[in-house]
Amino acid sequence: AELESCFHPLLLPDVYFRAPTHCLTAADLFAWIFFSVLEACGACRQDLGTEELWQKVLQEVTLEELQAPLHRLGALQAAWWLADCRLGSVTGLFQLLSTAEDPERAFCSEGENKLLSLIKAWQVPAEGASLSLVQSAKDLKEILYTAAAFLQGLQELEAGNFPTALSLLQEAAGGFCTKKILAQIYTCLGCCAQRMGKPQMALQHLKRALQVDFQCLPALSHAAAVYHELGETDVELQALTLLYEALGKNLPAAASCSPCFLIQTELLVHTPLLTSLLRHHQPSEVKYLLAQRCLQNGRVTDAVEHYLDFLSLLQEGLQQQVPLDGGSALPRIPEVFLEAASALEQSGRHQDAITMCEEVIRRTTDLIPRVLQVEERLEQPECSSPGAELAGGLLSQKKENLCCLAWRAAGYLHQGQAWAKLGKSKEAVTQFSRCVCLPVTENLQPEVEVLQKIRLLTLIGRGMQFLELGSLQISPGYPAAASYLVQALWKLNRKQEAAAQWQKLSQSSPGEDEQQQGQGRPLPLYLVSCLEQVVFPHSETLARSIQDYLRTAAQDTSS
Repeated sequence: AELESCFHPLLLPDVYFRAPTHCLTAADLFAWIFFSVLEACGACRQDLGTEELWQKVLQEVTLEELQAPLHRLGALQAAWWLADCRLGSVTGLFQLLSTAEDPERAFCSEGENKLLSLIKAWQVPAEGASLSLVQSAKDLKEILYTAAAFLQGLQELEAGNFPTALSLLQEAAGGFCTKKILAQIYTCLGCCAQRMGKPQMALQHLKRALQVDFQCLPALSHAAAVYHELGETDVELQALTLLYEALGKNLPAAASCSPCFLIQTELLVHTPLLTSLLRHHQPSEVKYLLAQRCLQNGRVTDAVEHYLDFLSLLQEGLQQQVPLDGGSALPRIPEVFLEAASALEQSGRHQDAITMCEEVIRRTTDLIPRVLQVEERLEQPECSSPGAELAGGLLSQKKENLCCLAWRAAGYLHQGQAWAKLGKSKEAVTQFSRCVCLPVTENLQPEVEVLQKIRLLTLIGRGMQFLELGSLQISPGYPAAASYLVQALWKLNRKQEAAAQWQKLSQSSPGEDEQQQGQGRPLPLYLVSCLEQVVFPHSETLARSIQDYLRTAAQDTSS
């Protein structure tokens, strides 16, 4: 609509006709003008589409005084089609315009982009001295060239043709546009280089985008992502901090040296990919990324501060702070609470971690049905099958129930470990015992597998607390827990059994532990600290003791 509003003052001065512009769209105006031109030249009026009308008009209208207005009208038509991403139609139009000028001339060499070559070769009609110009055809040509390069670059980027996309976007960057658009082009160049596996080139383009327009915050966001891929945590956190601060300020618009035109590149280039690449993060998303990165890198004090700030942002208004478009970096809110609990626990704030987990448990308990059937596979039904929509809804509900079950179980697991750190073994055992226990199955879906891993960590944690209480609890049957079983038998002076279990453990293959614990899938972030806490700390000392025992036993037998 914004582009269409620009057409009325541009069309009519060029063709010396008057039309009822108050009730016509730009497309209607093009058709009305074509029919008027054809009738004025004595040609028959037919029911043709816009592209066919252009071909007919350029073939049949030979009046010299109408050639320049028709070419200027062609530039406006090209702008309209570019805004609708009809690159093929634009190419065909400029082919017609160029052929009308010079039928024998070749406008595109081998290896060159056809549309850009045609636009570049198009001869701009001379402007009449008495004509009051809103925007010259020469300026419009430059804008069409930039927009065509930009649009084609985005198309190639989306198709995965990165070298071609890079070349076209670089061509667009050298074109005629505002600083805002130039920064967007450099941002797209950075994203293209990143997908090509060239992070340093990506950073150069993204830095250039910020130099051109410091308000181009998506460039800063993409730069943080590149630093994350490079493992440069300090610089990544600095970029995210700057991004969070900038989102909280009303920055002044970047100054522009470009003339003010009715038709600009901004009006011609708007694709879903560009919208995605230039998406502005909410402050809550950036704050969460800061918390997450700190937790992943062991900076638990900073992580706690960021998680608590994030939760405060949510209290200020959930709908305003959490985007719901599916493209957000935020996980489900219960997972954020569990990650915050993990950070609190690692920083020594065990009581706060217990309170945080209690909130998760309280909010998810009523969402879990009394009976939940867990199958080995949760397969998505085919859309064409009868009742597929109903089956898909049931599948989605079952997965949601499993997620709630996993969150509640993880809450109990964290509480158990927090009580253990506080030296409250009985309370720890109580919380561990409340966790869900599922049978071992193969080919687990992610939701079920998370529950299985929680079950393993829970049984190991509970066994560790029974050891503190002087009792022996049965091992859950995983190699990860076998060391604790060996230690328990050894402490109870059942050394022969302990030695036998240790020998069995030593003979197991290195990959068996990983295979039995869930086929190597990564743990959710909120469970990583739980796994670290159950790693057996005395393996070498225990191994030496058992080896000494076995040597002594062998000597006694031989003597």
